[in-house]
Amino acid sequence: MSNVAIVILNYNGWNFLQTFLPGVLAHSAGATVYVADNGSTDDSVARLRVDFPTVNILELGHNYGFAEGYNQALQCVNAEYYVLLNSDVEVTPGWLAAPLTLLEMHPQVAACQPKLLDYYHRERFEYAGAAGGYLDYLGYPFCRGRLFQTLETDQGQHDDNRPVLWATGACLFIRAEAFHTVGGFDGDFFAHMEEVDLCWRLWNRGLEVWYCGESVVYHVGGGTLHKSNPHKAFLNFRNGLALMYKNHPAEGLVRHFLARLILDGVAGIKFLFFDNPAECWAVVRAHGNFYWHFRSWHRKRVQVQANATHAEAGLLYPHSLVYDYFLKGKKTFAQLNWRKSTRYAEAEMAR
Repeated sequence: MSNVAIVILNYNGWNFLQTFLPGVLAHSAGATVYVADNGSTDDSVARLRVDFPTVNILELGHNYGFAEGYNQALQCVNAEYYVLLNSDVEVTPGWLAAPLTLLEMHPQVAACQPKLLDYYHRERFEYAGAAGGYLDYLGYPFCRGRLFQTLETDQGQHDDNRPVLWATGACLFIRAEAFHTVGGFDGDFFAHMEEVDLCWRLWNRGLEVWYCGESVVYHVGGGTLHKSNPHKAFLNFRNGLALMYKNHPAEGLVRHFLARLILDGVAGIKFLFFDNPAECWAVVRAHGNFYWHFRSWHRKRVQVQANATHAEAGLLYPHSLVYDYFLKGKKTFAQLNWRKSTRYAEAEMAR
């Protein structure tokens, strides 16, 4: 397994490293393990050298964020397959085998993820990726096993292998060639939703992204930014706009983008009057930042669309997830109506 590199990005995360790195080393025989340090100000690097001398350390010297941090680190890693692993993930025996076999057997598949369960509630899917990710036609991300804040219990309902629109960055298996061909992560995202953008661009290049239910890992989640942190809201709303504008096909873009702006406004009002007013201000700042840098985002859209096949179109949920979830009360993935989605229907028939 010398062609496999497991790369863990670290920023002041010694507590996670000392907890989860021993399991990675124990269950990843044959793979090369790297820790890329994103300019930590704690003693992570010094402790790594003492406690984990077999781990390769890449010192980036600066906090580039999740997206650009991985871009910088992977320039220094020579492997056929990258496994991008969050420092707060517990792996299980045999976790590498099934996803790597899937990639070997399906050359058109560029990336995949295992089943992602909650570290603290081990029978429940974890928010960041669950059983593979999708988007609705307005660009709202969700997963099999997770709609907004509702998490399903794992009862074997998502044990299959199948195409998905995006795979989680918490544990992402990806061909090195494919990663570099599409330009890696968009560093301007900094963190949050950068893997959704990457996977959408892979689909737009005619490559595929899959979920592999035969492999299981457990994710703590929220280790860098808690969900209540207003900066996380800023990144999610700003990056959500960028994600949709860059990758959405020209047909319906203006109509769908305007609808998204309205719904973001509704979310901001909800934050202001019913939740955390600081998150309302985060939504305002997110929109301001997106418009201020619009020329840059537009240049990126032109580049993406120049090579776009829009092979992912059949995996976009053809209805509004916001409407289905909040107004129609659909709380589980199985309740969603996918009948208009051709690629999803093909995946169902192949099960």
